[in-house]
Amino acid sequence: MTLAELKRGQRGIILDVSSIHIPLKLLEMGCLPGNFVELVQVAPFADPMYLNINGSHLAIRKETAIHIKIETTNE
Repeated sequence: MTLAELKRGQRGIILDVSSIHIPLKLLEMGCLPGNFVELVQVAPFADPMYLNINGSHLAIRKETAIHIKIETTNE
């Protein structure tokens, strides 16, 4: 599953961010394998996505989110 497939309120663990399409700034902000991610809100027209990653809030475009692999959790 990818980050772009998360539904509002769903949580997951980042598994892989090895794509060249992931900006270095996202990695620096905590978008790394093993970190928890939650979809907080989606802007109109479903882009961008507002996320909580290990306590940090950030917004990313859906075209970037499709390159981040996650596993959903039931927490």
